Amino acid sequence: MNERSETERVQIKLNGSERDVPEHTTVAMLLEHLNLRAQPVAVEVNRELVPRPRHEQHVLAVNDAVEIVTLVGGG
Repeated sequence: MNERSETERVQIKLNGSERDVPEHTTVAMLLEHLNLRAQPVAVEVNRELVPRPRHEQHVLAVNDAVEIVTLVGGG
């Protein structure tokens, strides 16, 4: 018997690589999964910047192109 996952998955492109994420994943949830939630990052979805205050509300959709850039200080 084939067991089907309770959560449907959608495919996105994350920093140029195909990736499956659970349906209804937000930017904040993706960052949490990648252990980047507390880090200073810039996030673009389909070439539009998603400001940090909107990470909790922005739900990723099929074929979204997500770019995450981590900010690194140095001198």
